[in-house]
Amino acid sequence: MSEIQQNDYSQFLVEIKERIRSAQYEAMKTVNKAMIALYWDIGKKITDKQQQFGWGKAVVETLSKDLQNEFPGIQGFGSRNIWYMQQFYTEYQGNEFLQPLVAEISWSKHIVIMTKCKNEQERIFYIHATKKFGWTKDLLTNKIEAKNYEKYLMSQNNFDSTLPDAIENQAILAVKNDYSFDFLNLGKEHSEAELEQALIQNIRSFLVEFGTDFIFIGNQYRIEIEGEEYFYNYPQILDCNHIWD
Repeated sequence: MSEIQQNDYSQFLVEIKERIRSAQYEAMKTVNKAMIALYWDIGKKITDKQQQFGWGKAVVETLSKDLQNEFPGIQGFGSRNIWYMQQFYTEYQGNEFLQPLVAEISWSKHIVIMTKCKNEQERIFYIHATKKFGWTKDLLTNKIEAKNYEKYLMSQNNFDSTLPDAIENQAILAVKNDYSFDFLNLGKEHSEAELEQALIQNIRSFLVEFGTDFIFIGNQYRIEIEGEEYFYNYPQILDCNHIWD
């Protein structure tokens, strides 16, 4: 066997790491689908038995205690979570749009969507968005609380087919959902510099208001003039949706 070249081995190691991570991801997806299917079945069985025998709410508490005794150390069988399983089944079963999506995201994210979104279309929107952009549970919660769905609806229009070209842009600007900067606690009259400093101090809330995926890189920008180095404060925001454009 010839001597291993460092560059060749480094590339080989990168490929193996990528393969392992890919296998881990596929395994997690399989486990998630199996768990969602299990929770769906538990919710269905509870609902069926309640309808068949007229069982009341006590069955959930009893079932929770028995399952935790039988499977000690395994999380997910608390009474509250079992109630979510039943709600999950009763609200999604028979829904031709929601039911096919149940295995697309994790259980914890389903709970966020199910408890915070009561509208069917809103739930579909957040399930699709969570899967597409890989939102964490906390980020999903922020998106819902920032009313991303409502902002999305506000951005939809048919002006291109119903209005003359001369006033189409004006109409779009008239209905475009403005960003709300209430969290800055600025007065009605404020300077541009005051707005900039307030945004930097509240950068997290500012990014949530955008309703799309952005990250804060820094607020100092380096420039060089005639051999002299200068720094000035300026918020730099990166739009992650266009990072690969």
